[in-house]
Amino acid sequence: MPKPKIAQKGAYVIFTEAGMYAWCGCGLSKNQPFCDGSHKGTEYEGSKFVAFPVEVEKDGYKSWCGCKQTGTPPWCDGSHQKAE
Repeated sequence: MPKPKIAQKGAYVIFTEAGMYAWCGCGLSKNQPFCDGSHKGTEYEGSKFVAFPVEVEKDGYKSWCGCKQTGTPPWCDGSHQKAE
C-alpha cells in the first residue's frame, strides 16, 4: 500500500463552519486539505488514504493535517516535524 503524499509540512489552519467535510488522506487533492477526488484512478483508490469523512460540530479555526501522517486524522498532531 502506498504512503500518503505530503501536501504540506504543517497544518492548514482554516476557519471551518459546522458541517460534514471529506479530508484528503492521500495528499493528491488540489483543494487541500479537502478531498477533490484526485485519488480516483491512482494507486490510492480503494486504500485507507482516500476521503476521510469528518463532522465539524462548531464553527471555528481548525488545524487540518497537511503531512497526512497524523495519528489523529484529520487534525494536526505535530507529525509533520518528523515527516519524510
